[in-house]
Amino acid sequence: MPERVVRLAEEVGRVTGEKLQGIEQVARSTKMLALNALIESARVGEAGAGFAVVAREVGEVADRARALSEELSSELRPRIDELTVLGHELVGRVRGQRLADLALNVIELMDRNLYERSCDVRWWATDGALVDALATGDPAAARHAGDRLGTILRSYTVYLDLWLADASGRVVARAGTGGAAGVVGSDVRDEPWFRAALATRSGDDYAALDVAPHRALGALTATYATAVREGGRADGRPLGALGVFFDWERQAQAIVDGVRLGPGEREATRVLILDRDGLVLASSDRAGVLAERVALRTGDRATGAYEEDGRAVGFAASPGYETYAGLGWYGALVQQG
Repeated sequence: MPERVVRLAEEVGRVTGEKLQGIEQVARSTKMLALNALIESARVGEAGAGFAVVAREVGEVADRARALSEELSSELRPRIDELTVLGHELVGRVRGQRLADLALNVIELMDRNLYERSCDVRWWATDGALVDALATGDPAAARHAGDRLGTILRSYTVYLDLWLADASGRVVARAGTGGAAGVVGSDVRDEPWFRAALATRSGDDYAALDVAPHRALGALTATYATAVREGGRADGRPLGALGVFFDWERQAQAIVDGVRLGPGEREATRVLILDRDGLVLASSDRAGVLAERVALRTGDRATGAYEEDGRAVGFAASPGYETYAGLGWYGALVQQG
């Protein structure tokens, strides 16, 4: 662990400093004793002459010990300091890379999830029951289409609802049965998802709308839509539109909450999904959704990490998945301390 390297370097520096101070203190004490011995030997005259020789030798040993201590300190201290700095840099790099990797994992999971939504809406738009309901305008066919959509919704619990509208923008069937009363028969011709669906060039295309509150459903949704075409063919004439409303808040929260963080990290780490402009779309602390913007310092990099204001930030841009190119979103982790 890089943190262990730093702790060892700091511990070695502390112990080395203490021991060198101890050697310095012993050298000073020895030097003082040698001086006192020289004074005493001079006071007793010839009787202390032999002792004076020993005292001078002891003094020289003390001087050499002190010089060695100073040399050792001057040689070791810069190396220990450098080791400590390198250790801190290594910790920062490893920490940053880990945060960037986790951010990439977050946005990859989101991309794969939304890729499936883009496939779902194109597939379901070819369902015979939906095509017949729009082609015939028969109320019985519309009820059958509603039953079919209901079956899909029960199997795909990541959605809040699925709506089928004719070419004039009138909703003829929906999957849900509760809440949002009056959906069937309502006019959605001015809704962005309906207009975007009818603007698709073929059955291979779809519209992905920004995360937004859905007034009728009373929740945040990521809406996917495409045209339902004559005969269910990719090149068929548009008969109407299918809109599927992904349960954004619950599904995105599960992704940001599911990031694997170590002991003590979760409280200090904020996991985010951001749109192309830094708007918070999901946050592990549930704060700032669709209200806060986070200015990432990407430096035109697809993934990376940096430190600012005592925080480590890791980020990764949406890589897309299969036929889903992504929406220019980012995964990000902001870690304090």
